[in-house]
Formats: sequence, structure tokens, C-alpha cells
Amino acid sequence: MNRASVFVPLIVLIVLAVGCREERPLSFEPNLVHTHKYEVKEGYSMRQAADDTTWVINEMFGGPDVPKLPDVITKDEDLAKLVSMDNLVLASGPALEEGRGLYRKHCADCHGISGNGRGPTAAIINPYPRDYRTGVFKFKTTARGHKPVREDIAKSIRLGIAGTAMRPIEGMTEAGIQALTDYVIYLSLRGETERTIVDAAIFELDLEGGDRIINPALKNAISEEDKASFAEQWEFVEDTVADISAAWLEAEEEVVEAPEPPKDIPVANSHAEFVTLAAGPQADVVAKSVKRGRELFKGKIAACSKCHGEDGLGNGQTTDYDDWTKDWTSRIGLDPLKRELLVPLLARGALPPLTIHPRNFSEGYFRGGDKADDLWIRIVQGIEGSPMPAATFVEGEFEADDVWHLINFIRSLQKLEGVQSPPVKSETRTVSITSLPSR
Repeated sequence: MNRASVFVPLIVLIVLAVGCREERPLSFEPNLVHTHKYEVKEGYSMRQAADDTTWVINEMFGGPDVPKLPDVITKDEDLAKLVSMDNLVLASGPALEEGRGLYRKHCADCHGISGNGRGPTAAIINPYPRDYRTGVFKFKTTARGHKPVREDIAKSIRLGIAGTAMRPIEGMTEAGIQALTDYVIYLSLRGETERTIVDAAIFELDLEGGDRIINPALKNAISEEDKASFAEQWEFVEDTVADISAAWLEAEEEVVEAPEPPKDIPVANSHAEFVTLAAGPQADVVAKSVKRGRELFKGKIAACSKCHGEDGLGNGQTTDYDDWTKDWTSRIGLDPLKRELLVPLLARGALPPLTIHPRNFSEGYFRGGDKADDLWIRIVQGIEGSPMPAATFVEGEFEADDVWHLINFIRSLQKLEGVQSPPVKSETRTVSITSLPSR
């Protein structure tokens, strides 16, 4: 049974209730988990820093009904290309308003109004929906450590993410997909700026001694000294926004393209193709490739079996966490298993830690795409934000061409053509767990 299926009846109730709620003006939720984790780590109050950060972020980016972009973006010829204001208008706002509200209608129930991965249904979805505010995305075509290109995000919206609750949006036009893509970038840019100015302040300012990230009272200051002080604080935030925005633009230069497989290694783009190859004229060559892939999979260098299990059933290392969880637990010295220590952070918006489960290859789905090139990129670059590392090649033992053998072995493990949770019927409509967006 799909682990999530036991939660479906409750999801149905929540979705139905959410669908009937009355629209009202909303505001973005401040990232109190991020500021409070520093209270835990540093031992002093972050309340003033949180208030100052909330003010400047809202001043620059507006709100969920009336989004805006900082001048440092709109007045720069290159940065202005990052996000379309027309698309932001289309994606933002109330779900019931004509010509607007795409994000709130299709995404916010899972990903949250603020893009924090904490919408009304989030707590009962495993894995949790993506929190965009770290600026990290798992499934992308760029090198590790770099932002995704916009098509990576559009692809996830267009096709969904196999094996999770995120499914394609029925009837969504390409224009709508592009609008949602821009809005996800906007939410990520806003959220990462919020986090980054707090991070920088921790290291560069004496917050305990009374230094301020920014003092809103000085915005309309009269004295030259106060004007200069505010201008310096504002410039600090603008520089942060510019740097993060530039990283998004630079992603196009970091796209990783899988090479053509060697002519002596047959590689399929689907399980069905693999079955055909394995039974055809190249059967012996495919069998040798699978054997080599199995050796690599279980070997000490590729070491795939350490997490995925000896037979690729996802039953190896199952006690690790993703980076979104580690960010506010182990990285500040908190054990994710000691829930009593996590209560203050859970009360401020963190979701209870869930261990991350390696892929069970027998199920036959791949969250970032199932084409051979998709698998090659994820093996070579790893999966950002997860425990899956980038491949380490060793001459004569594990080389780039060997990745194709690994792919063939992984294909050979599939037992089914595809896995999808069965729909659960409510009295008013049929709702499937796979119709809800997820991480």
C-alpha cells in the first residue's frame, strides 16, 4: 500500500473545506523558523531582526495580492528579464478573481501562500511540498550548486513529479505554466533574500548589541546622518537581492547536457524500450551492461546500494533527512528525533522531521524524469538538497561511460510499468492523493 494512502480521507476533507473558504486579503508569513533557529544557536533574541526583515521584504516585494519587484531588479536591463510582472499579476491574487489567482488556486494549498511548503495539506503529505525559500530545487538540469533554469520549474509544473502528490494541472495552458513558473521564482527570490539578509546580519552585525538590519523609522528621515544610515542599510538589502537574482540568470550557463552513449552500450529511454532491447538482437550486450551496472551499484565507489539497498528497493540508508530539515535541526545542534527540543521551532512553522527515502527502483518511477539523459544528470550531479551526492569518478574503476551501465541495471529492476495511487471516492467528488502538488 502507498504510504500516503492512509491519509487520503483526511486530505479529501481538507481539500473540500479549503475549496469552500471565502477569499480575503492575505499577507506573506515571515520566516520565524529561520530567525528562531539563530536564537537557539546564538542565545539572544532575534525579534527585532525578524521585524526589520519582515518590513524590508514586504516593502520590496509587496504581498500575495499585490506583488512587486525591487527597483534593483526592474531598473537593471538584465535582471528585469528574470520575472514578468504580467505573469506575477496572473499568478497572484485571489483564486476567485477573474484573470488572476493561479498560484492560490492550484499550488498554495500544499506549497503555502509564502511558498514555505506549509499549506493546509502539507503536514499530511509525504514527502512534504517544496519550500521555495532556500532557493534550492531538486530536479534540474544545471550543475550542482546552481539555480535551475526556468524550464526546469516549468517542466515540474507541466508534467508533475512522478511518485509524489504533485500531478499535472488539468486544463492548464502553457501561458499559465509560464506565469506559475515566474511566480515560483518570485517566491523563491523573496524567501531567499529574507533568509540571506538574516544570515549576513548574524555574521556582520552586532545584533545582540543593538545593531539593526534596517530601521524603518529612518525611511523619511530629515537629518543627513539618518538619511545616510538608512541608505546604507537599504543598499545592503539591494545588493543581496541583486546577487540572488544574478544567480538565477547565470543558471543558463550552468546547464549540464548528457553525452551520447557509446555505440557499444545500448541505452533505453523507458522501461518498455529496455524490455525490447533486452529481448532483441542486442540481448547479450544488454545483459553484460546490466551485469556491469550491478557491480558498480554494489561497489564501494559508486556505492548506490548503501542507500538504495542491495536490490535497489530503497531499503538501505533510510534514517537521513533532506537539507530543508537539517537546516533547522542538525545544523544548529538539534537532534531531529528529540521532538521535545523542536517544539519552539514547530510552533513557529516547521513541520515535524520526516526521513527521506531513497528511490525504490522496482516501482518504476523517477521523480525528475525517466529519460536516459534525466537519469544520467541525476547520477552525475546528484540531487540538490538531498543526501544523494554527485558521482565521483575513478579512472579504471568508475568512469563516465559506466553511468550508462548503471542506468541499464536500474531499468532492469523495474517490476511495473508505472505506479499511481488509486483514487479515493468522497460523497461529492473523486479526489486522488496524486492530484495534490508535492515536493
